[in-house]
Amino acid sequence: MKYMEESLDLPLREVLLKMQERLMTQSTYFGVRALKSPTDFWVYQEIITAHRPDLIIEIGNAYGGSLLSLAHTCDLLNHGVVLGIDISQAVLPEVVRQHSRISLMEGDACDLFPQAKRLAEGKRVLVIEDSSHTYDNTLRVLQLYSSLIPVGGYLIVEDGICYHGLDLGPKPGPYEAIESFVEENPNFEIDRSQESFLVTWNPKGYLKRLR
Repeated sequence: MKYMEESLDLPLREVLLKMQERLMTQSTYFGVRALKSPTDFWVYQEIITAHRPDLIIEIGNAYGGSLLSLAHTCDLLNHGVVLGIDISQAVLPEVVRQHSRISLMEGDACDLFPQAKRLAEGKRVLVIEDSSHTYDNTLRVLQLYSSLIPVGGYLIVEDGICYHGLDLGPKPGPYEAIESFVEENPNFEIDRSQESFLVTWNPKGYLKRLR
């Protein structure tokens, strides 16, 4: 293992590979596995603090570390709840299931949209899409869940890094779905100012509603 001061000349692509290995094998949040880039985590709490969503919908929860982090952010702000949607919630630990701000839905996010829409009625909503990462599914999620986002709010699409930084995942994937969605929906713009750490797993993935 090389340390930072010994790796200053590494190409960014190699740095991303090192980070990806760490994220997929070791990263935890309060002891719960969390498959998220820490630079993006930081941006999420900035957006949540600035916009104070009443409801955060995370589509694709994996082991639950990010759900817990979102709930803890709401705890600190004393505002908001979190809805986790996934095909299966079987591996979520009890510390996630029992948190008072977290509720869960199990099944396909597109099929569950009517129920999610009812929960979101009258609320300021933030959506984080992190499900299958296929082009078709990501685009369909964007087309449905974008209707819940208020003007000035965000819909975050994760893992646009697939074949746009890391040679893994679906191709085409989230990055291409984002481009198609924005082309067909002028109510949203890609807010690349949220990528100011440079290293992000969500290139083009911070979508802001304009109107």
